[in-house]
Amino acid sequence: MLLNNAVCIITGSSAGIGAACARRFAAKGARVVINHTKSEREAQAVANECEAAGGAAIVVRGDVSSDADCRALAEAALDMWGRIDVLVNNAGTTTFAAHADLDALQAADFTRIFGVNVVGPYQMIRAVAPAMREQNAGAVVNVSSVAGVMGVGSSVAYAASKGALNTMTLSLARALAPAIRVNAVCPGFVETGWLKAGLGDDFAKHKAAYEAMTPLKSTLVPDDIAQSVVWLVEGGDKITGEVIMIDSGLHLGGAPLRAR
Repeated sequence: MLLNNAVCIITGSSAGIGAACARRFAAKGARVVINHTKSEREAQAVANECEAAGGAAIVVRGDVSSDADCRALAEAALDMWGRIDVLVNNAGTTTFAAHADLDALQAADFTRIFGVNVVGPYQMIRAVAPAMREQNAGAVVNVSSVAGVMGVGSSVAYAASKGALNTMTLSLARALAPAIRVNAVCPGFVETGWLKAGLGDDFAKHKAAYEAMTPLKSTLVPDDIAQSVVWLVEGGDKITGEVIMIDSGLHLGGAPLRAR
């Protein structure tokens, strides 16, 4: 898929992996919908960077756990540019809780996390599918996590939600073919403000542990993930239903305390 003038919706794109994806798409000449729930200033800054890089951008507030907001995101892209070529489901949430502490999570935690991490991507795909089918082409990339493959990460609820997202990727890759390709990327330990805030004073300890146990002896930065997302869209025309680990080789052995 040629990204020049392509229309890309990226959820949760005011910072971190989503923002890195937006900048990379814009540098290819894409038109980007920057999405946020409450970080309007940060989202506008990303939009400005996208325009400076040679793309075009609009900022749309929306919570992906709301179907109405998902449909509004799709409508904003269609109203502005008349088509939707790419969806990156990046918005996510978690609760940091030790896996062995079964009292650390309640039903409400699972409901909230699954609402954003699983229901949200489903609703976004449903919202953009008619436009992609009409033009007989579209690409979806779900930003998942190694947590969903290895049963690790910030909490049991988070890991379970990402496992569900991976399975949904396979289901919808079959259901939406041949017009729409659906893939997922599974980041490992990505150095984002989100993770740093969640780990607090333990961030450096977990970073060092991750580096020690991975074959490539490194964590990741948001642009590492964005690079792979762009490649799946632009260079992976015959790839669908893949769940790609981007984790410095963590999945080859060992398990971190935290991921993504």
